[in-house]
Amino acid sequence: MIKPYRFSPIDLILVLFTCIATNIHAQHKPAVYKINDLLLRIQNNSDTVYIVNFWATWCKPCVAELPEFEKIDKEYKNKAVKIILVSLDFKEDVKNKLIPFIKKNKYAAEVVVLDEIDGNSFINKIDKGWSGAIPATLFRKQGKQNFIEKKLNYEDLTKQVLTYL
Repeated sequence: MIKPYRFSPIDLILVLFTCIATNIHAQHKPAVYKINDLLLRIQNNSDTVYIVNFWATWCKPCVAELPEFEKIDKEYKNKAVKIILVSLDFKEDVKNKLIPFIKKNKYAAEVVVLDEIDGNSFINKIDKGWSGAIPATLFRKQGKQNFIEKKLNYEDLTKQVLTYL
């Protein structure tokens, strides 16, 4: 007869720590989307206000505005507001630049990587007036949308969110 193994308190702590560490690591690994996947996600008819920010780690104005999106994400956490930070970083920079950047800054908002090579193939799908410059942000709820191609501050973001709530 095999005796059941009894976990010691140390064993339980180690197992718990491993689970937590694995979950934290998974939270920092961004999902990879094609443009059509992103559009399908935000073009539903739910009551959710989608705030989709296009940025990159190499873009200083983009990086400067990210804390403002984090504030909005925390402030509207219990409302139907979803922030998606769409990284336009180069694929080869995701592992060594993007993921460490997300970890270092402890971003809670969802970060995804846009897996598109040709900007001309997706820019017009977001907004026909978009020149392709970043930072740029799309606000969308049930077919109503507004696209802003500039750096935003907290007041700008709040004003936009309130127009959709």
